[in-house]
Formats: sequence, structure tokens, C-alpha cells
Amino acid sequence: MKKIILLLPLLFISFFGFGQGVKDIDSTAIFILDKMSDVIGDLESVSFDLNNSNDKLNEDKNIEKQYSTSNICFSGPDRLRIRTEGTEGKKGYWYDGAYLSYYNFEENNYVTLEAPETTLAMIDEMHMNYNFDFPAADFFYPSFTDDLLGQFDSIKFLGKKTIDGEECYHIIAINKELNVQIWISDQTYLLPKHFVIIYKNNSNIQYQSTFSNWSINPNIPNSTFGFLPPPNARLISILKKS
Repeated sequence: MKKIILLLPLLFISFFGFGQGVKDIDSTAIFILDKMSDVIGDLESVSFDLNNSNDKLNEDKNIEKQYSTSNICFSGPDRLRIRTEGTEGKKGYWYDGAYLSYYNFEENNYVTLEAPETTLAMIDEMHMNYNFDFPAADFFYPSFTDDLLGQFDSIKFLGKKTIDGEECYHIIAINKELNVQIWISDQTYLLPKHFVIIYKNNSNIQYQSTFSNWSINPNIPNSTFGFLPPPNARLISILKKS
């Protein structure tokens, strides 16, 4: 089962502005991004941890930082599990190819929704209909490099940098609205290590994530992706966005 798509937010594509005018594209940056996409496209399964920092403007227009840590795993084109804990509480998603279940640990309630047959289609539909945000990664869409090329005015390779002891390729993409910087690990596998999104038209607030503990092609039992409601958990209903 090759060319599987991982798929965990729509962090970039939801907010990308469209580039205009003359492009400044570095072929080395595009080569590295394509290589990363090739590695991810060959995955049969994967698990990793993700640490997020997200700026938000409060009522006084001051920046407040919110933090979360997620454990994410998927198998094949139709299995996904995410557990997230942070400033906004603890929650989880389970997708088994037919249904998506969302569970709020603190409120002990859940919802189970009929879902499309693939992870990518499920994420698109659930984000559009219910505003579910899956932590992190347009990186894993097959069209990732093409999306960058179509929507950013400048994409450049900034050399090698070290993050948490790992040597990484540093790439920056810029348009009128966003400054996006990506660090891709130069280890055995070319996998994303860190990224930052800076919203230039919104007080320069930032979203950033760090990937760690990658497990490549692990054997993950299908039962991992099925949701079993805890005792006394309350089934709730939610409405689609109008």
C-alpha cells in the first residue's frame, strides 16, 4: 500500500494567500521538498509526536500563547488516531475508514460521525462541515510542493541549521500574508522536524510545531483506530456549519 497520504491539519492550505507577480523560486528548495514528499508518499504507516505553540489575540488585542502536545498515528489510506493535550484541554480523534469519533476527555462526551472512505477525504469533509482541526500537516499532501509554488511568491533554501541536535535543511516561503519556515531533518529519512507560520497581516502572530519520535512503518493493530466510549461517557450531537 504505497503512496499513502498522512494528513493531519490543514494548517497551511486553509490560510495560504495566493502569490502574484514575479516568482523567486530556488530549485534547491524545491528539490528538497519533493524528496520529503517522496519519502512520505512511500510510507505504509507512521507514528510521531507533535509539540505545538499557537499565538492568539485576546480581548485586549494582546498575544497569548497556547500549547499542546499530540501523539499521531496512521496506517494505510484509511486509519488515523490523534490524542492531543494542552491549553484547551485533552481530546482525541479515532478514524477507522467508516466513522470518525471525537472524544473530549474532560467533559467525558463524544460524537461519532459517518465519514468518507479515505483519511484525506475525511479530513477535508470534517474540517469543512464541523471545523475540526487535525494537528499538523499539509506537509503530507501529495500536492504539497505544488501548493507552495502556486501560492507563494518566494521559496528559498537558507542552508543547513541544527535543531535539537539534528542537522536540518531550512526553507522559507513568503507571500504578502505569510512567512512560512520549514526545517527538514537531514537524517536517514527526509522528514519534517519543525515549522513556523507567521501571519504578517495579523500582528505577526505565530503558529509553530516540532515533530519528534518518528516511528516508520510500525505494525499498528486496526483496533487502535476504533473508538470505545469510556464508562458513563455522554453521546452528543453537533450541527454542520451553515
